Amino acid sequence: MTARTGEWPVTEPVDLEAAEASDVQGVLHLELTRVQARFEMAIGSVRADLREQPSEACVRSAARRWCNDIIAAADEVVNNLRSTT
Repeated sequence: MTARTGEWPVTEPVDLEAAEASDVQGVLHLELTRVQARFEMAIGSVRADLREQPSEACVRSAARRWCNDIIAAADEVVNNLRSTT
């Protein structure tokens, strides 16, 4: 079965670095699409995990774990940025 446009998995990804400079609008659109797709994949994973929880209390607990993990990841990135400057 062949994947339709926009479906996963992408068998022929676009190489943004190989795009011609004259196609700036196209490159910017691809960059925005890439960022949007990454966000949708991440939030989709969180939603899927929350939907699998058996009770309201478990949903809230899982949400707190996600929030704590995101904050920990942000702290790690900030620390890495500070150490490189």
